[in-house]
Amino acid sequence: MENTLFILFVSLALATVLNLLLKKLSISHIIGYILTGTIVATIFNLDEKNTLHTLELIAEFGIVFLMFTIGLEMPLEKIKRMKKLLFANGFLQVSVSAVIIFLITRYIFGLDTTPSLIIALAFSLSSTAIVLSYLKQSKDIYTPYGEKSTAILVFQDLAVIPILLLITFLSTSGSSIEAILLKTFVSALLIILFMFTVGKKIMGYLLQLSSNTRLEELFLASVLSIVLGASILAHELGFTYSLGAFIAGMIIAETKYHIKVESDIASYKDLLLGTFFFSVGAKIDISYFVENILYLLIVLVLVMFTKALVIYLIVKKDSNKSDSVKSALALCQIGEFSFAVFALAASNGLLEENLSNFLILVTVLSMILTPFIVNNIYKLSSLIIEEFYESDKITPINKKNHIVICGYETLGRIIARDLEKENKEFVIISDNLKHVLLARKKGYLAYFGHLEKLPVIESLQIEDASSIIITLSNLSKKALICEALLKYDEDANLIVKIDSVSEKKYLKNLSIRNFIHAQQETANLIVQKSLEISN
Repeated sequence: MENTLFILFVSLALATVLNLLLKKLSISHIIGYILTGTIVATIFNLDEKNTLHTLELIAEFGIVFLMFTIGLEMPLEKIKRMKKLLFANGFLQVSVSAVIIFLITRYIFGLDTTPSLIIALAFSLSSTAIVLSYLKQSKDIYTPYGEKSTAILVFQDLAVIPILLLITFLSTSGSSIEAILLKTFVSALLIILFMFTVGKKIMGYLLQLSSNTRLEELFLASVLSIVLGASILAHELGFTYSLGAFIAGMIIAETKYHIKVESDIASYKDLLLGTFFFSVGAKIDISYFVENILYLLIVLVLVMFTKALVIYLIVKKDSNKSDSVKSALALCQIGEFSFAVFALAASNGLLEENLSNFLILVTVLSMILTPFIVNNIYKLSSLIIEEFYESDKITPINKKNHIVICGYETLGRIIARDLEKENKEFVIISDNLKHVLLARKKGYLAYFGHLEKLPVIESLQIEDASSIIITLSNLSKKALICEALLKYDEDANLIVKIDSVSEKKYLKNLSIRNFIHAQQETANLIVQKSLEISN
């Protein structure tokens, strides 16, 4: 017990220090957790203990909670709208990638048919844990490329089931494929019927009852019971834990509780995902990696390039080049479910142990690269195509005396509409891609980015702008942006919307020329109108 606590202490301390350092270097915290896992596993020889197996079981529920939150974003109506993306693009991606990788492993690397088939199917999967975490955090999940990527990832998670069933069939010569398929079909029918009938009523009853008590811990306990119960039910019927959680999320998405549910489990999901990435790092054998680094890199590049090309061509058939490139970059890695495929195949004697270790290490390396790719996806895509979303990559706009509108919620939209009526030149900057897309549909010059970043400030020619209008409501964001703008140009004409006197006091140390008190201005207009009517 004391040894376990000491390992836990070292892991937490090391993860904290590494992530603080990586944050300063703008590197994803995922890398910090993976490095922590590698270091701790090497020091304490976790691969020789039952600790790692237990850790992997706990870590699997990080993906479970992630899939639950994705389900919350996808009610049945949205699934129906996405069915073409989900089934057509998803099926094409998995099948075409698997066929090409099978041919490469079978005829170029000379492996037998069974190992080649297993490798092809496993390598056709991408990382749900990393990619969906990024898409949700960056809000790219609402963009066209985000929706396409999400649909393919959801199909891949569904495809895990027949892949695992195939491995089971290959390893048990006594069973017939017909019997396995029939059992799977019946199990799938049972879980869907139960979840959308009895399960739906139970979930609604639990959430309503716990909500009425006004005790936060009871509501959270109900949510955790639903997630874990749905996951265990799916697993007992032969499916993945995450499938049950995803269906539960879809059901709750159609209730009034979905926003509260997602916010309540966010911290648990992030903690468990951290544990998952720790377990990924623990799979790295440093000495084996050094000995086989050249072969590992060759296979890694070959697989990622093949998948990227397949995904690009599939998405390109009904989308633009920009979305196709970003989807290809986002999904070209190998996913976490490959671990389960390789582990099952190795335990059943379908893969040699050395080959299984090699494949797991290739998977881990691809997952290490992924945070760098997805966090810089706009910069990378701009090297291939002209990218108009990310303002820190655009060529500086050729404008003078223009107005910069920061934020495109209700107030920003009204300001843009009025400036358009006055034939004034303006540009919109927002960190919400949904708003950027909406502004561009209206024909406005709008960019996605964060105005506190120096490359964004330079791109928008802030020094030549007649004014910069800050329409945001978040006080800390306003302060950060105003400080960055004034540091860049101390004469910048800032017009900042405030909602209270306390906000003005908070910003008093900054040389802001104009404050617009939203409540005060509204009151002035109301009084003015009432006086006009009375006269």
